[in-house]
Amino acid sequence: MAKKYWLMKSEPDVFSIDDLSKRENQTEHWDGVRNYQARNFMRDEMQVGDIILFYHSNCPVPGIAGLATVASSAYPDHTQFDKKSDYYDPKSTQENPRWMMVDVKFKKKFANVVSLHYLKECDELKDMRLLQKGNRLSVMPVNKEEYEFIVGLS
Repeated sequence: MAKKYWLMKSEPDVFSIDDLSKRENQTEHWDGVRNYQARNFMRDEMQVGDIILFYHSNCPVPGIAGLATVASSAYPDHTQFDKKSDYYDPKSTQENPRWMMVDVKFKKKFANVVSLHYLKECDELKDMRLLQKGNRLSVMPVNKEEYEFIVGLS
């Protein structure tokens, strides 16, 4: 099966590309996704080995900070069952979990963040889902051409 490309957003003060690089085996689960479309991408379409553009959001310079890979198939997000978690979902059960996550593995940190501002200036990316008005998904597909263009910018 052909590799797919994804963009996954995280607030760097919560979990950054540097945090991922310091985890055991440079791998961590991607929990807390609470949007059905983003969940469906992880559950139904992500495959081990797919490439991830790691995006820092809600920070002074939002943008793509590096690369990771999908390191596991989707499995139930444990935070949905934890009553102390911000991501607790009382409608989820062990028998019928609503939320999924995948493991991600660090691949590369960019020397400089490829900023959202700069991405918006690139005609080659005018159709990129990230740059469409109203798109707030934390997990979204990226096509091969967009991925290659962005990596070329880094």
